[in-house]
Amino acid sequence: MTKPDAAAGRSTLIEHLDFALTVDAGDRVLHDAALLLDGDRIVDIGPTDDVLARLGDTAVGERIDGRGRGVIPGLIDTHVHLSETLSRAVFPDVLSTRAWVFHWAKPFYAHVDDQDEAVSVRLGATEMLRSGTTCFLDMGAQNDAGLTARAAAEIGIRGIVGRHAADRKPEAIPPGWSQEMVDHHFFPDHKVALEALEDSVRQWNGHADGRIRCWVNIEGKEPCSLELHVGARDLAERLGVGTTYHIASSIEESRVSEKKYGRWPVTRVAEGGGLGSNLVLAHAVALTDAEVARLAEHGTSVAFCPSTSLKLAKGATAIGKYPEMIEAGVAVGLGTDGVSAAGNLNLHRQVHLVAGLFKDARLDPTLVGARKALRMATVEGAKALGWDDEIGSLEPGKQADFVLFDLDHHEWTPYSDPLQALVWSASAASIAETWVAGRRLYDGTRVTTVDEPALRAEARERAASIVRKAGLNDDVPVTTTLYD
Repeated sequence: MTKPDAAAGRSTLIEHLDFALTVDAGDRVLHDAALLLDGDRIVDIGPTDDVLARLGDTAVGERIDGRGRGVIPGLIDTHVHLSETLSRAVFPDVLSTRAWVFHWAKPFYAHVDDQDEAVSVRLGATEMLRSGTTCFLDMGAQNDAGLTARAAAEIGIRGIVGRHAADRKPEAIPPGWSQEMVDHHFFPDHKVALEALEDSVRQWNGHADGRIRCWVNIEGKEPCSLELHVGARDLAERLGVGTTYHIASSIEESRVSEKKYGRWPVTRVAEGGGLGSNLVLAHAVALTDAEVARLAEHGTSVAFCPSTSLKLAKGATAIGKYPEMIEAGVAVGLGTDGVSAAGNLNLHRQVHLVAGLFKDARLDPTLVGARKALRMATVEGAKALGWDDEIGSLEPGKQADFVLFDLDHHEWTPYSDPLQALVWSASAASIAETWVAGRRLYDGTRVTTVDEPALRAEARERAASIVRKAGLNDDVPVTTTLYD
């Protein structure tokens, strides 16, 4: 252990925690545990007596009694749309993926301006902190990646931002799409798109002392050419960052690809040389066994969003190969997606879902389960983001991103195995505190870096205005033939 800088008053000792789920390589579960921090880093973790012995007579800046608390690593959301947070409970739940995107989401996005998006990001970040999420991978800003970077930095959360981009606009622009949105979102070709994406990375990667990173993110699927899919990953590799996009997000999408190009989407990208270890595929529901093998071979990661699959009928339990991906060694993280697609930004709820979905669908109680589900939401998500050297587990040298649970809450009364209780019994309701980079950002009653009541009031006004301007009502189509 490295002794903390006590002279600077930066050290914090949380001692006598009932348990610590480290999610390290051995999935150690510690009892009567202590966590020693020096600024934004964990410098020691172990049984309290051991940590105190190693600490010796070194003074500590703040000493916290952890009795009645349990600690886990901060949760990592590998796929979220923070620009979508103002669309909660606006879209009907009878939509499949493609109709949801083209006839509801795009018109909504078309009327989200800079100020709306900044409020949306702040609102989403507070929801994530309240439910234990300390790091996110945002799909991409509708306006400027800097809006997301600055707003997230102000709240104090960790995350990866990007600028949304595509290069294949539909032949006929659907109702509700504004010309301004089309001009901003759809580039003339992949080369122009990649130039804009590179500019975003150079401006925002490493923002907020490295707590905010920026990637080469594109929309993916039909609105993006093969050249943009492949080029985004190549550019990201050259810049030393990652990229993410939606692909194989429904069986309909894969069938359209097969009809047009004679192959499913992931196979088409793979044959174009587009797979790699700096790529996170969002959803990836409709895959073949051969495509799973390709992902494993190239070290490509996947972000699985259980709630979205349930709401939009993507078919994760019917055709999804997530257990096979995990078995093949693919890093599969968990995502909440956006609030209109999934209903919430509560990653803890996704942990509960993924632990049991495949058990039930395949009548096999050994599939996924609590241990793997927690790893998907922490260290596997960190691996997907290329950040597992600093986050995803509770280990000396890593960032002090963690969540404390109140074990006097009815969800934990009584309990025996903390892992089983966390996944099957507990919810975000029993979260006592959420820390990011050594800072307590959620204290059990409020997010400490923002005026939440004022933020919510503004969010309600802006959301109502967007829905009104977008014309989202009962006349909007619930099916689509776009890009067919």
